[in-house]
Amino acid sequence: MSIKINHKTGVTLKAAFFAFGIYFCMYGFRKPFTVASFEGLSYFGIEYKLLIIIAQVIGYFIAKFIGIKFISELKPEKRIFFLFVFIAIAELALLGFAVVPAPYNIGFMFINGLPLGMIWGIVFSYIEGRKTTEIIGLFLCSSFVVSSGFTKSVGKFLMDNFNITEFWMPFATGLIFFVPLLFFGWFLEKLPKPDAEDIALKKKREPLDKTERRKLLKQFLIPLICITFLYVSLTILRDFRDNFNREIWDSFNLKTDSSVFTLTEIPIAIMVLVILGFMVKVKNNKKAFDYYHYILFFGICTVGLSTYLFQGSAISPFIWMVLSGFGMYLCYIPFNGIYFDRMIAAFEIKGNVGFLIYLVDSFGYLGSVLIVLYKNFGSAEMSWLDFYINLNYGITILVLIFSTTAFLAFKKKSKTNKNNQYLNVDSSALDLKI
Repeated sequence: MSIKINHKTGVTLKAAFFAFGIYFCMYGFRKPFTVASFEGLSYFGIEYKLLIIIAQVIGYFIAKFIGIKFISELKPEKRIFFLFVFIAIAELALLGFAVVPAPYNIGFMFINGLPLGMIWGIVFSYIEGRKTTEIIGLFLCSSFVVSSGFTKSVGKFLMDNFNITEFWMPFATGLIFFVPLLFFGWFLEKLPKPDAEDIALKKKREPLDKTERRKLLKQFLIPLICITFLYVSLTILRDFRDNFNREIWDSFNLKTDSSVFTLTEIPIAIMVLVILGFMVKVKNNKKAFDYYHYILFFGICTVGLSTYLFQGSAISPFIWMVLSGFGMYLCYIPFNGIYFDRMIAAFEIKGNVGFLIYLVDSFGYLGSVLIVLYKNFGSAEMSWLDFYINLNYGITILVLIFSTTAFLAFKKKSKTNKNNQYLNVDSSALDLKI
């Protein structure tokens, strides 16, 4: 028996598969080094591992600021060229990290972060503005839930079984993912552009120049400020958990192997996909935009509640890592594209998702740098586990405050726009009578 798939469904499945594949492979160039301990190394009064994490995040952070202009103005015909060039630069930087002795190789981790910070905006530009952007975006976003753990497992496997040093391991891991990434990127480039139905439902996506970017910021200033602080909070929590996953697990004093970094993330990815997947069925863009805020409230409460239960020994470390990670990613994933895709459609904004993502993302990684520095200089005596627990509680409170404020600001903006529409209709009627 043959199963027939219509054209739209076929494009959706291909886009989801290729976008997932690219970003999954990208993590092979970004995160494997975090599974290494670099034990005993410190320079300038800071642990060496913290230094290279900070260096990479600063590069990533600067790329996000550059991306506010670069990604928002990027023309479709240039995307594949920059995608492949940026990945090549990132891998060459890892080669420099392996060859040049510490601490002089720290700069190569900065170079590695710069091009990788552009990849998300390029990939999402292929899938935004489609009827099925949400489902494609979910598969894309799920890639960084499972890929980070998987690439760590690959990196640790290479060190444990092939005697590859901690310095050569990131480059070796990148080589494994290089060819598959080229494959996925080539086929993503072959996807058909959004059709008339996509444009009617989600509005045509266009490059934004400087004047149009300023106009958009002025129109949504207050809610975007709240969303930026909210995203900074979530990025701090997500990046800390991601970068120091090994240290947190070591604090449990449990016997674990490299597979634990993957096993905790798989159920998270499945649960997040199931919940957010239902949003595809919501056709009304304004309702869907409201629902994302309700999901946000639920997700961040899960982070706080699961942490409280873990501290009270009501749940195991494994269950806590799954539940807290689930709540965090349920909040974090929508802000990597699908939340802004609905925002553009709901408020009929001229522009593209890339600008909004990179606007909030740039400040998010600044927060990641600051929290690592604070851990080293302000809370060096606190264990990684205790610091992570306190971070969970603090971020829960902050996200609840900023998400509520943003939600109310967007509701007010929506009401104002509705009143203006009524006013314009009344004015038109009056002109006809006159």
